[in-house]
Amino acid sequence: MVERHIVIVGGGFTGTALAIHLARLGSAGLTVTVIEPRHQLGQGVAYGTDDPAHRINVPAARMQLSAAQEGEFDQWYRASAACAQDPAARWHDGKIYPQRGQFGAYVAEQFAQAARTSAVSLRHVQDRAVALRHHAIVTASGAVFQADEVVLAISHPPPALPQILQRWLAGEHGQNHAAERTGDAGSASPAALIANPWQKNALAAVGADDRIAIIGSGLTMSDVVASLHRQGHRGQIVAFSRRGQLPRDNVSGDYPARPLDYQRPQAATALGWLRRVRQEVARAAEDGVPWQLVLDDIRLNGQRIWQQLPVAEQRRFLRHLRPWWDVHRYRIAPQVSEILNQSQASGRLHVLAARLTAVRSAEQGIQLTLQPRRGVRAAWPEWSEQPGLHVDKLIVTTGPAHGALLNSDALLHQLAEAGEIQADPLALGILVNAHSQAVNQHGFANPHLHVVGPAARGRFGELMGLPQVAEHAETLAYQLLGKTPHPQKSSTDVLKTIPLE
Repeated sequence: MVERHIVIVGGGFTGTALAIHLARLGSAGLTVTVIEPRHQLGQGVAYGTDDPAHRINVPAARMQLSAAQEGEFDQWYRASAACAQDPAARWHDGKIYPQRGQFGAYVAEQFAQAARTSAVSLRHVQDRAVALRHHAIVTASGAVFQADEVVLAISHPPPALPQILQRWLAGEHGQNHAAERTGDAGSASPAALIANPWQKNALAAVGADDRIAIIGSGLTMSDVVASLHRQGHRGQIVAFSRRGQLPRDNVSGDYPARPLDYQRPQAATALGWLRRVRQEVARAAEDGVPWQLVLDDIRLNGQRIWQQLPVAEQRRFLRHLRPWWDVHRYRIAPQVSEILNQSQASGRLHVLAARLTAVRSAEQGIQLTLQPRRGVRAAWPEWSEQPGLHVDKLIVTTGPAHGALLNSDALLHQLAEAGEIQADPLALGILVNAHSQAVNQHGFANPHLHVVGPAARGRFGELMGLPQVAEHAETLAYQLLGKTPHPQKSSTDVLKTIPLE
């Protein structure tokens, strides 16, 4: 029996899913160690929240560890006590949107079950990896784990403070250290600034009648507004971003899939795909089909589409189209959407297309200066003094600082300093080859160092949504074990190549 040890660094959904697949596919002699400081696996940034207002953004039936388990989480949740205790999880169309922590609990249970039943030795080490030396992972406690393969499953760094806020902190409050640059300055920031709303009890200091400004208008902003609503906040809220776009709703009701014809010649450009999507959405509307079905099929085939775009076109997409893709691709739970709609209708929530141009401390709060987006008519709240905005609290919801990933973690920093890993050309994560192997500073891939999940999306494209992350983890598990995946029918099967114009 050949002994082999795979060490996975990071035990959020990505790392835990990979460990589960390795346990299911592997055999005796294989040891899989997940190094994760949290006490429970499967609870990263997204699924570690215990706030009842935070719900998964798609129906439970679309959350799974593999295509073979489609619908299993939905069944698991409906049979659980948590479902009976949360009637609001069931939407009007019968679809279930559980509290986000429930999916984390499900993944942790799947890990525990795999550990009990698999011939593979599966374990969780509650520690933090800080270095990789001579094929061994070193942890913060000083433990050393010799590894045949190491997989980096570190995906989401802390939020980054916008530069204008960093300068404000440095100028008025004398704070100028690395923590602020990576967004960890929340505890050291003025009481009026909430730099990281994902920190536990980050919103506890918000008064019921406080006026709030929120930088960002995406999913994190939506979660913040839902949390404030749950805790009884009655004050005014202004959310602003460069484009002032809110996440779109999921489709209500059941519709058959609407696959696109990928054999149709297609220009491999961002503009070409924009035109194609608009055409497909228009055709779907003529047939009475919601636009969401078109975007869902594009997402399913997103990795191959992305990899056929030249780097210049990928950059063009990120610069011009990504914000629009994000609000249509990363949709919102209907329960949270209802809160946003009600808050806007009552005049309590205003969403502006504007950017922050100045900030200074003011008596009992912060004074902001906003510049509205040119050509966009902004509905400013009556109590503001345009372009000024005096608020009691400023909350940053601009999301993880993926561009600073390599400096956000001790292990990644050490590997980058040693030249073992490097950022991808698009600054989305870590540079990898087609086999998810990390590429060093000299351009050579390391067959013993892999990257799984969102940190590899610069290469693969669509790797933020859970189904694609789960698929990537399963594919890497087969690859690490030298096995061939079982063929599965999916819309990606038709997209072997896209004929180019």
